[in-house]
Amino acid sequence: MTDDPNGPEALPAGGLLARGQGVALWRQIAQRLERDIASGVHAPGGRLPTEAELAGQYNVNRHTVRRAMEELEGRGLVRIEQGRGSFVAEDVVDYSLGPRTRFSEIIRRQNREPGGRILRVSEMAAETGLAEQLGIRRGRPVIVVERLSLADGRPLVLGTHHFPATRFGRLPDLLRADPSITAALTACGVPDYRRRVTRITARLPTPEEAELLQQSRNRPVLVTEAVNIDPAGEVVDVSTGRYAAGRAQLVVES
Repeated sequence: MTDDPNGPEALPAGGLLARGQGVALWRQIAQRLERDIASGVHAPGGRLPTEAELAGQYNVNRHTVRRAMEELEGRGLVRIEQGRGSFVAEDVVDYSLGPRTRFSEIIRRQNREPGGRILRVSEMAAETGLAEQLGIRRGRPVIVVERLSLADGRPLVLGTHHFPATRFGRLPDLLRADPSITAALTACGVPDYRRRVTRITARLPTPEEAELLQQSRNRPVLVTEAVNIDPAGEVVDVSTGRYAAGRAQLVVES
């Protein structure tokens, strides 16, 4: 089969595209996909049919389909991931980084449902850099908490938190009962804490990070390194967050 992406093509009876009407075939395909996305046929984050499937559906070649997908990607309606396929773009969460950063509050302010689960809790000896950040001696025990936070059921951020074990020895038991780190800190006598500093970088995810965040390895993650302190100025935790860049943009507030 041959086709000209900017001109008419032969189409069996009952075909979906209008040939010879002055509208390029790729544009008609893009318009139909956009309509299906807007009407909810393809949900945010959902995988779209493959190029081969769409080419068969519309009786065109894959070049025509690819041109339509490139148009939708350029308009921010679709994201194309090498080796995984094409997906409906999701609404991006504005994730505010300010003196008081609370995941659940940020997500609820945008009319979304927060969620999360603790992946693992372990203990380690503080190496020099971490010990300095936490304000403890090198080699002292540190509780490490890894948590996956969700917005509307979709993974948004993978966090690794480091707490001085001497002060927060109850954390493992508390987190087994409730995955909220804020609630656990309150139970440990820290009802409020504030962000002292946040550093932001970007990199490609590890295989485990990509799997947990449900994204491809060739899409970057936004990485934050933060230090949180209590009202007295004592360090509560040192954390690293990896955000799915396709679902979150970090907004720095003063």
